[in-house]
Amino acid sequence: MTQQFYVSPEQLTKDRADFARKGIARGRSVVVLSCRDGIALVAENPSPSLHKVGEIYDRIAFAAVGKYNEFESLRQAGVRYADVRGYSYDREDVTARGLASVYAQSLGAVFTADSKPFEVELAVAEVGPRPDEDHLYRLTFDGSIADERRFIVMGGQADAVGEALTDQWDADHSFAEAVRTAVNALRHDGGATGTPRARLEPSSLEVAGLDRDPLTTRGARRAFRRFLPAEVEDMLGSPKAGS
Repeated sequence: MTQQFYVSPEQLTKDRADFARKGIARGRSVVVLSCRDGIALVAENPSPSLHKVGEIYDRIAFAAVGKYNEFESLRQAGVRYADVRGYSYDREDVTARGLASVYAQSLGAVFTADSKPFEVELAVAEVGPRPDEDHLYRLTFDGSIADERRFIVMGGQADAVGEALTDQWDADHSFAEAVRTAVNALRHDGGATGTPRARLEPSSLEVAGLDRDPLTTRGARRAFRRFLPAEVEDMLGSPKAGS
């Protein structure tokens, strides 16, 4: 006779949560932070094509850590949701809060019903007219959602990176200053060693932003833009890069 073991719902939930956290912790951190020029999204990511950050809609961006195939499927679903809602109603009806709610429902349903939870953390960012009107939402693997202020740090050694960022963040930073601040904080994600690294190479970084006033700066409605490696190198190569 095969012996069967009873696993309580509480233990099953804990096991799923531990499994997801371990998967997320294996990846390097991502930082999303508000600044004077908009919202900067900075990820340690040497891949030129498997993006951790991306555009969702006019003034909304997405960032993620964890398993690429899982968070990419969520990003694509978010784009479809935004397109349909903007077409059916009005472009102004597409908001980061609405998108975050949809993601929370999807993540919660998978965590509760499926045998394996998604190994992801997500950030949904919407740029406003001023830094204090930006919307930053952080979503965890179980569907929990948090309305953040100033910045979000996810994945890897998020606590160490967040502590470093707390000491350096400034709402009046330009994009270049915000990216340097984020990169300096990301150096504290030392992986298994836990030791801050001396430098992060521009080629190992993925950097994007949401322009606060894209019509003025670029003559475009869409706020999202990626910074090219040469632009990132210029940002990090300024005299303040090591500050």
